[in-house]
Amino acid sequence: MVHFSLLHFSTWGWVTVIFGAFAIGMNKGGLTGFGILPVLLFAMVLNPKESTGFILPLLIVGDVCAIGVYHRVVIWKVFWKMLPPTLIGVVLGYFFMGRIPEEEFGPLIGWIILALIALQLLRSYLGAKVDHIFASHSYGMGMGVLAGITTMLANAAGPVANLYFLSVGLPKWNLIGTSVWFFFVINLCKVPFSANLGLTNPTSVTMALMLAPLVVVGAFCGHRLAKVMPQKFFERFVLLCSAAGAVKLIL
Repeated sequence: MVHFSLLHFSTWGWVTVIFGAFAIGMNKGGLTGFGILPVLLFAMVLNPKESTGFILPLLIVGDVCAIGVYHRVVIWKVFWKMLPPTLIGVVLGYFFMGRIPEEEFGPLIGWIILALIALQLLRSYLGAKVDHIFASHSYGMGMGVLAGITTMLANAAGPVANLYFLSVGLPKWNLIGTSVWFFFVINLCKVPFSANLGLTNPTSVTMALMLAPLVVVGAFCGHRLAKVMPQKFFERFVLLCSAAGAVKLIL
């Protein structure tokens, strides 16, 4: 079983964890560009592999908050199409996770995040020119499997899923609502795998419950800001911070 050394955090470590929990809420509340940021924050404070199990209960808290807001805007056809290949990816991610050495996990998360940032930038830059690729059945299957692997390894599948949801033409609020239910189900399915690896355990759940109110507050703020703030500004800022953090994990 993995034991978290949260009581031995420095002041800066506590600030980082607190902001990470708040960022999870912001992401779930509607600022989807914040998805990668908490992954990096927790991975820089905790052991990168341990951080995946610590984040998982916080993600589920955020999912529950968001479901209460966005339950009426889910596109279930897209949800059910994406779910099966993603569950396959979760199983593959579990298989890989138990075989990755501790010292390689931080760089692995860093490279995954850089790849997801590059993919997101490519889709943003090329736009309609590559829509036929992103809308294909094989692409959807591949993105589902990739989302499952990345969410199991690093809780960082948001950019992958969002790219697919954009490719099928989901409007902003439908994208958020579908993403909320999608990750709620996926995160619940990940719990037994993470527990089996010793990453989600009574210690991580207890500490996550302590930070849960920050997730709730973040979800409320994220929902309010999503209505009035330019989302592209937030996404670019978070991508820049995420890239810097990913390079730090790699080095």
